[in-house]
Formats: sequence, C-alpha cells, structure tokens
Amino acid sequence: MPVERTEPQGAEELYRHYEVYETIGSGGFAKVKLGRHLLTGEKVAIKIMNKKELGEDLPRVQVEIEAMKNLSHQHVCRLYQVIETTSKIFIVLEYCPGGELFDYIIAKDRLSEEETRVFFRQIVSALAYVHSQGYAHRDLKPENLLIDADHNLKLIDFGLCAKPKGGLGYELMTCCGSPAYAAPELIQGKTYIGSEYASLRKKST
Repeated sequence: MPVERTEPQGAEELYRHYEVYETIGSGGFAKVKLGRHLLTGEKVAIKIMNKKELGEDLPRVQVEIEAMKNLSHQHVCRLYQVIETTSKIFIVLEYCPGGELFDYIIAKDRLSEEETRVFFRQIVSALAYVHSQGYAHRDLKPENLLIDADHNLKLIDFGLCAKPKGGLGYELMTCCGSPAYAAPELIQGKTYIGSEYASLRKKST
C-alpha cells in the first residue's frame, strides 16, 4: 500500500507519476523510498533531499545529478527523473532489490572466487566507462555498489565525483571520500589523481 501523502511535502509532480511506499534507506541529508511508476508499474528508488538541510552540500547534489545525466552503462545505476520543488529534490533511480554489496558480503561471510571474479569484472567495467567519460568517482566502496534483480552490480553515489577540466591526469586536492578506504596520500593532504584514487581498495590492518 502506498504511504499517506502527507510526506514528502510539495511533491505533486512526483505523485502524478509515482506511488510512494516505505523508506528503504537513509543517510546524511537524504532518505530513499520505494516507489512504483504509475504508467509502467516498474519499481523505482526515490531519493528525497531537503534543500534547507543540504545547505552547503547542495552543489554536491547538483554535481551528482549532472554526472548521472551524462552516464549510461549497464553497471551504473540509472537515473530516471529529477523533480525539484522550492524546498526538496527528488531523484528517481533504478531500484536494486539486492541491496548493498557490503551487506551481501557480511551476510555470506565470504564470497567464492568465481562470484568475486564476476563482481570484480563488473566494477572494473563500470569504472573504465566512468573514466572514459572524464569522471573520477572518488568514493568507491562496497556500500556504493548495489545488487540488482539479476544479481549484477550497479555503481551509485556520484556526490563526490570530479570531472577535472584538465582531464583525468590533472592532480586534485580535495580531501573527500570515506577514511577507511582512503589512500595514504589523501590522509597526508597530498595531491592525487582522481581516477587512480577511485580504484583504491581498503587497506588491511
């Protein structure tokens, strides 16, 4: 059953096209609700953000939207629609019922070599495409990889991505991403190549 239309507010355009159901994720300044496209019946994920709460992070959201509009790949989560009101931003995305790769790994304890190879190829394929379009993701981690209905990975969360005007070889200085996955040079405040940083994995302790 769809939820009551008391929340989110100012979403008349959203409700013209989608039914909105329960919250399926949250974090930072956003929450994600399950939705269904009224015309096709397809399930979607609706990321809801309050502009006032975003504050100085609003430009980051705009960067994320712009990047996803320009990216189209089988292992990058698809952006269907962006609906903006005076107070909120609704980002309608491909729904991935398998959840985060992080939770999947925890639930299974460990992955087989065969399954790991498949996932790794998909991650490399997604990153190679993202880099070919001039972007560096800069926040690659299992939490930002979702599993779709066909058990394939989809890269999400381009809020920290960069598209250097000087190309991917241009050195960046912004300290960003998740500390547990960060490269030593980032922690040390050194410049770095965005596309190389995007492919770093968590160091063992």
